[in-house]
Amino acid sequence: MSSRAEPSRRGTVKDGRRASSKAPGAQDPPEVVTDVIPPVAEPTKTKRRTSGWPTTKSEKTESATPKPVGNPPLSRLAAARQRRDRRLRLAGRSTLAVFAVVALLVTGGGWSYQRSIASNFTQVSALDDHPDDVVDADAQLGDENYLIVGTDTRVGANGQLGAGSTDDAEGSRADTVMLVNIPKNRSRVVVVSFPRDLDVTRPQCNGWDNDKVQYTDETFPSAMGDKLNAVYALGGPKCLVNVIRKMTGLNIGHFISVDFSGFEAMVDQIGGVEVCTTEPIVDEILGTVLETTGTQHISGETALNYVRARHVVGEERSDYDRINRQQRFLASLLRGALSSKVLFDPGKLRGFIDAFTKHTWVDRVDTNALLTLGRSLQKVDAGAVTFLTIPTGGTTSYGNEIPRDSDIKAIFNAIRDDQPLPGEKKAAPAAGLGTTAPPAPPKLTAVDPNTVSLLVSNGSDVSGAGAKAATKLGNQGFPIYGTGNYSGGTTPTSKIRYASGNEAEAATVATAIPGALLEQASDLGGIIEVVIGADFTGTITTPTSVGDAITNVPVSTSTSTTPVVLPSDLEHVNAADETCQ
Repeated sequence: MSSRAEPSRRGTVKDGRRASSKAPGAQDPPEVVTDVIPPVAEPTKTKRRTSGWPTTKSEKTESATPKPVGNPPLSRLAAARQRRDRRLRLAGRSTLAVFAVVALLVTGGGWSYQRSIASNFTQVSALDDHPDDVVDADAQLGDENYLIVGTDTRVGANGQLGAGSTDDAEGSRADTVMLVNIPKNRSRVVVVSFPRDLDVTRPQCNGWDNDKVQYTDETFPSAMGDKLNAVYALGGPKCLVNVIRKMTGLNIGHFISVDFSGFEAMVDQIGGVEVCTTEPIVDEILGTVLETTGTQHISGETALNYVRARHVVGEERSDYDRINRQQRFLASLLRGALSSKVLFDPGKLRGFIDAFTKHTWVDRVDTNALLTLGRSLQKVDAGAVTFLTIPTGGTTSYGNEIPRDSDIKAIFNAIRDDQPLPGEKKAAPAAGLGTTAPPAPPKLTAVDPNTVSLLVSNGSDVSGAGAKAATKLGNQGFPIYGTGNYSGGTTPTSKIRYASGNEAEAATVATAIPGALLEQASDLGGIIEVVIGADFTGTITTPTSVGDAITNVPVSTSTSTTPVVLPSDLEHVNAADETCQ
């Protein structure tokens, strides 16, 4: 399968030639690697040196008559062990992307360096607003979503890495696409990989010149049956972002693209990465990648081939085996990056940042944003970082992977609602923090009941309780959308479920049902659901008058979401899993 931009079913011309002109028996050019996702270090405190500093007179006097205070000083060996243990504890923590390295910019001299490199980021227009494609946008406020793209351009230094030349593959394809989600509460990180040959519908896009990193005046119409990697080749970052946003419903707020040579340079700057394999890795195009089995430390050049290889002898799933290898590589990187000297060596740190800024294109990514994100993720455990792969079912007649739309929808519902994911190992809350105080009652103004449409659901053990409540609520002026049994089964407490943006409507309903709790949900749209619980006495009162303040409605301490059933064969890798494969 050619890595040249693939034709759509409508026969789109790419790179000046139709992809169908490939000579019989010709081999695919080598593949691409994704952006790496190392963790964020805890900001280190700048320590005053114990020697070499000018001392005051009082300091000299005290040093002449020392007094024992606290614990005695450690021996050199004990101090070294203490430092090593601390680094190992830090290594168990992980966070997002290459953003980790900027955490040390808060130490001595860091801020000036941060300002000096801020202008080195190559900015590209990738993000535009398509609110209709974002699902439950209000509920996503505070979430961070990064689209990370690995491109296979052969231009410049990339052509010297064994990746082939522009004669092999013109332009640039997004052969590795990963969407990184970090929820508002920063409790986890989810990285979703998209197969390069995923069958998608491309929207209308402007042309893209990858060599010049700019859009052209040419316009391409929408087309069904395109490959995902070809979308980038034809329409660039903006076209790809629009496709991923529509597929996932996530509000993508940041874009990063990295090329071959950038990946290799960044791996070398952190001193390489440990990988483990039970079989030698020999690729039909790249040759021998790993000659021996077991755990081994690899440099940037070998790492590049390790994550690019797509024709490995003994692997039968091509891109899916490669995605799994990439995810395990990144998991190993997450576990080990903080223990590498790059985070404790200003020279290496600068080298890493320089490599990052020279070989990436970004939109809405800057040092301030990365630093803030890094600080907020310092306590994310490796077990709370999960890698998922978009599921597909078979291929089209023209070789595209067919997306399983209902399963994909379920995956991103679970991500948006912060529901448990397979293999996820979130850390327990830290001891001594206590319980979270319940939220304060909202300060809202009552609305006209005639403007609120109700779904009345029976969550009690009393037959007919929901229908009776619906009749009484209708008598108070509320239109009844429907009645039925509560999908969540029986519940001890009556509650008013509502989607973000309908707080005033829900609170107005709650004033008519004594004891009912307000509970935010993500599956209702503009409908307000009244759930009749076991505590319902049958009493419905007159709701608060239109325009009056509502301050006495209790709020549930948890957000209600409909449980999502994820596909049983969903491929996943947890960053804490050190299984050798």
